[in-house]
Amino acid sequence: MPGSMVAMTQPVQQSFNPYTENGGTILAIAGSDFSVIAGDTRQSEGYSIQTRYAPKVFRLTDKAVLAVNGFAADGNMFVKKVKQRLEWYRHAHAKDMPIRAIARLIQTMLYARRFFPYYVYNILGGIEEDGTGAVYSFDPVGSYERETCRAAGAAQSLVQPFLDNQIYFKNQTPAAGTQFPQHLPLTSVLPLVIDSFTSATERHIEVGDGLEIYVVVASGSTSLQGLQNLRGVQEVTGTTDGERVFVIRRELKKD
Repeated sequence: MPGSMVAMTQPVQQSFNPYTENGGTILAIAGSDFSVIAGDTRQSEGYSIQTRYAPKVFRLTDKAVLAVNGFAADGNMFVKKVKQRLEWYRHAHAKDMPIRAIARLIQTMLYARRFFPYYVYNILGGIEEDGTGAVYSFDPVGSYERETCRAAGAAQSLVQPFLDNQIYFKNQTPAAGTQFPQHLPLTSVLPLVIDSFTSATERHIEVGDGLEIYVVVASGSTSLQGLQNLRGVQEVTGTTDGERVFVIRRELKKD
């Protein structure tokens, strides 16, 4: 009895954590005149799979695609707010916001919530105004940079070293009298993306079920030829001229 009374009088710390980690992985790769943005579709919490189809990649405009990963509720709300801001811009200026401006918009939206942040890691991919591919990666409070490739999410530690080796050619030495290309063609990038998620699914329980790959291609690009012989390619372009957006879906392991 005395022991229980002592236990009842001890201070008890109460805590509330509004965030959770919902798994999944996203990545993006920029080419000379295209960008590839991909994410798996599994949403989980711990050892429980909440759904096998929770998209993590979203088309914003015909020039920009956003991938979000982390806390699924924050991610869905953030994408909704970004789309709303882009719609306001479209009504005010009668054109889509360029991807460089979208990157700064996302930065200011994240930084404005820095004291109670959106618990999401964002990767923005698309086509710049000069027709080159671009990838911007963000942390949850708005710090961002333009890169050639970036992975985020549960399997980032597995995928990013693979991309560093295959895209940046880290720890590789070119053959005598040759040099590595600055950008890989789309026909080489797509198999790398699929292999990245296939291998991550084998080694990480929070990655799997399905894969969605968005490809943004500049106007007049020759990279379109790399999509002609692929199965399951669907065009989701909003306009008839300018850049074109395609989505490729693949199955991943479901165990």
